Amino acid sequence: MKKYYVNEKEQDNGDHEVHHEDCIYLPAAQNRSYLGQFSNCAEAVKEARKLYKQVNGCKTCSNQCHTQ
Repeated sequence: MKKYYVNEKEQDNGDHEVHHEDCIYLPAAQNRSYLGQFSNCAEAVKEARKLYKQVNGCKTCSNQCHTQ
């Protein structure tokens, strides 16, 4: 299980990206919200959708949940 976070700052396309704790693109502490511990990114994305309408997995650390 990994700890997952969502970027509070949206990307240019409006996405709020979900990252796991070891991601090289993990946002600074003041720019992220802790989602919890999950066994996969799909669960973390589902949790992030409770906070934001437009959510996407990080292309680097959560590629299986990343959409174009």
